[in-house]
Amino acid sequence: MPDLPETVTRRLRLPLALTWVGVLAERLARRFWPFWSLCAVIMGALMLGVQDVFSLELLWTLLVGSALAGLGLAIWGAWGFRWPRKSEALARMDAILPQRPLAALADQQAVGRGDAASERLWARHQETMRTAAEAARAVQPDLKLSRRDPFGMRYVALLIFVVAMLFGSAWRLGEVRDLRGSGAALAQGPIWEGWIEPPTYTGLPSLYLADQAEAFEVPEGSRITLRFYGELGALSLAETVSGRTEALGAATDAEQSFEMTQSGELRIAGPGGKGWTVAVRPDLAPQIALVPEDGRTSFDGQMRQVFKAVDDYGVTGGRATIRLDMDSVERRFGLRAEPEPREPITLTLPLPIAGDRAEFTETLVENLSTHAWAHLPVTLTLEAEDAAGQTGRSAAYHMPLPARRFFDPVAAAVIELRRDLLWARDNGPRVAKVIRAISHAPEDKLFRPASAYLRLRFILRRLETAMESGTFTAERRDEIAEAMWELAVLIEDGDIGDALARMQQAQERLSEAMRNGASAEEIAELMQELRDATQDYLRQKMQQAQREQEDELDSPQRDEQNQMELTQQDLQDMMDRIQELMEQGRMAEAQQALQEFQELMENLQMAERGQGGSEGQEAMEGLAETLREQQGLSDQAFRDLQEQFNPGANSGQSSQNEGRSGGEGRGQSHEGQNGRGEGSGQTPGEQQGQGEGQPGSEADLAERQEALRRELERQRGNLPGGGSQADEATREALGRAGDAMEGAEDALRNNDLAGAIDQQSQAMEALREGMRSLGEAMAERQNQQPGGQGESEGAAGQQRADPLGRTPGVGRHTGTQDNLLQGEDVYRRARELLDEIRRRSGEGDRPEIERNYLERLLDRF
Repeated sequence: MPDLPETVTRRLRLPLALTWVGVLAERLARRFWPFWSLCAVIMGALMLGVQDVFSLELLWTLLVGSALAGLGLAIWGAWGFRWPRKSEALARMDAILPQRPLAALADQQAVGRGDAASERLWARHQETMRTAAEAARAVQPDLKLSRRDPFGMRYVALLIFVVAMLFGSAWRLGEVRDLRGSGAALAQGPIWEGWIEPPTYTGLPSLYLADQAEAFEVPEGSRITLRFYGELGALSLAETVSGRTEALGAATDAEQSFEMTQSGELRIAGPGGKGWTVAVRPDLAPQIALVPEDGRTSFDGQMRQVFKAVDDYGVTGGRATIRLDMDSVERRFGLRAEPEPREPITLTLPLPIAGDRAEFTETLVENLSTHAWAHLPVTLTLEAEDAAGQTGRSAAYHMPLPARRFFDPVAAAVIELRRDLLWARDNGPRVAKVIRAISHAPEDKLFRPASAYLRLRFILRRLETAMESGTFTAERRDEIAEAMWELAVLIEDGDIGDALARMQQAQERLSEAMRNGASAEEIAELMQELRDATQDYLRQKMQQAQREQEDELDSPQRDEQNQMELTQQDLQDMMDRIQELMEQGRMAEAQQALQEFQELMENLQMAERGQGGSEGQEAMEGLAETLREQQGLSDQAFRDLQEQFNPGANSGQSSQNEGRSGGEGRGQSHEGQNGRGEGSGQTPGEQQGQGEGQPGSEADLAERQEALRRELERQRGNLPGGGSQADEATREALGRAGDAMEGAEDALRNNDLAGAIDQQSQAMEALREGMRSLGEAMAERQNQQPGGQGESEGAAGQQRADPLGRTPGVGRHTGTQDNLLQGEDVYRRARELLDEIRRRSGEGDRPEIERNYLERLLDRF
């Protein structure tokens, strides 16, 4: 180390020591990384139990070879290793400093000694270097070995060692000493060792045979491995636990391995031998059973079957098999024919994602409403499988196959005919006759919506054509069945635009369910459907009331005594009362209340509350008009398609069809276009003439479809509002309707009437969805107006808001009519409040006057 001033030496003592240690680490890493990598691999392999896999001879060979390799690598590392000196560490520190101040401080003045000016300059230079030396810091060592180990073998060795530390055992390193003892014992006499490995799926640890008591128990399928060392034949094995009768080796073989399948004895004869009584614990087959009392079926036909499974080590899989119960099928009407063979329904059972699978309860959820066996007697059998491949099967459960129920008579008839068609194709003629009978001169209100009649006739035509041409294959039958299912759903759900019919239909469904003793879940779903339908009907009534008020502006007086004015809160109270009666089991009173509600809604006159909805009402009316026009175009395209298959067939039915659905495609359609001044450029007379004459060409229909699509784009761009989720849903639905209209336009230009009808159906469905979303957006904007702002001051029952912005009650209500929970679950909140009142009423430290008040609340509610 160069001679440095004492002050500098004290300052650099710690950085210099750290730099020296870094240089030492660099040289050790560069010279000995192969040695410690080999040591890490050997130690990791031994900790993971590699000595259990290799034979003793091979293991000793590997250990000796590894020891020689390690010795060679250690000698190679020591040969090139040089112990670092302090001067090397000081030079490394000096190299990173500007002007190398440490070396400059060790220099001596060679020129100008005795000259005062030269000595002052030298002293100034030394002072500058001393100041620069104060910035000296420890140098970080360079431990990168990528140039010496381009393949990263040191990281592989480190990974093996880390895995061994996590999943292995350091105690197994001591087994190397036992191997040395075994080698010594080979010279002294025979010795044995053995292991018992239970099946992996049991999760049990391996057992060392020498440590077991004279009697022990193991799972069935455990594998035992024995090794004999020493003179051949000195040790022999006798056992009755494997049950082997063939391919038996000699009892004196040096290594033996077999599975234990039965209880018995295991004995090693010879010097140091031992005997055991082994009890083999059998692996039981899994058990699975249905819990029928917890199963239920939702209104839309979704089946929920609860089951419970048990296995000693865990269930690995399962399936449910549904077979038709032919003995229980009532063979009449369409079921009298011999059924076509069908494969059983196989469903995969759900298993717990996390947790123990030894015992669990799960629910099988599936909707089989469209299957050919819907509502027919079936047997449900569950099977569970464990890791050993054993299968447990439940008892056959007899039940009707859960499926959706249809309350509309026409929809129910279509579903029954669909079932007969899927039962056997031989029922085709009978199904065609029944469809023809249903669709012959129907009443005006039998088919809702009116387009359902055309769809039914189209299905009849496809069915008769397939039977007459001999192409009534299973694939064609399935296509017709799918069309019948869609038709039944359309009839059952009804036309959303006809809000009153939908509300009446919901009331009829609810009344039918109460008469038939439906489940509580189904009644709750039907009640929710009635609420939704009532909201749609109220929206339509508000539009009608607005138009009537505009027509009656010139009337100075109105008979308000005979006018019944209700709020949404009044209707909500009535529906809550109906649901309360049903939950209490008072079905007769519930039906009476439902009848009163129905009569009330039929005669309701309700004035719209709130201002600012004129734009939304105008948009709603425009969309309704567009929907009617699209329905008219679809009906016209359908009649043209019928004309292609059967020319002249529509001439005798033109007047009949016009009374049912033709008006939608003629007068209504063209009035809508001309009323807005947005059309295809034709005059009203030309458009009316096309509607009343023979079916127009596809090019004409395409032009009308294009004009309707452009009008929808204009309506979509002029929609009010814009930030709420309902507004975005409205625009998205109208965008899908526009895309479907464009697809129908292209199909019409390509003379693909069937494809055009399908696209037009999608457009109408998207339009209905957009109208629903627009109604929700209008309701949200109306509810957001504080204190009923915008309401005319002269309206009956008008009261000003209180200082907090709340409106007083209306009629018999004393509180605000606003939704205080802001969308929260009302019933859940009510239960929480009731539980809190009960809790407080039971606290004895509260004042008596407060507890009396809480008890009065409990008595009331």
